[in-house]
Amino acid sequence: MISSALQRFNAAEYFHARTADSIKPVWRESGGMRVTVAVAGEDTHEVEVDDGATYADLLDPLPYNRHEVSVLVDGRPVPEDDAVAADRVEVLRLVKGG
Repeated sequence: MISSALQRFNAAEYFHARTADSIKPVWRESGGMRVTVAVAGEDTHEVEVDDGATYADLLDPLPYNRHEVSVLVDGRPVPEDDAVAADRVEVLRLVKGG
């Protein structure tokens, strides 16, 4: 039998701690969360996104094209269409040209 608490579980609002220094989202009362976006070798930005926002959505208010960067969580690239689940990401600008 599934408990009523489990039935009310909202996966979009859940993030399980991976380590003692793990990333935990900062959920706002009105929905969504604040994410720190650190651009490697450049500035750090605070971006607020709505529930269900993707990692590509984090780039919308920033001067970076999603095709020219890679978004990393815990040092690993994440698919741009994944829902945001971390409160800190790193953006790595991809070098092009020869």
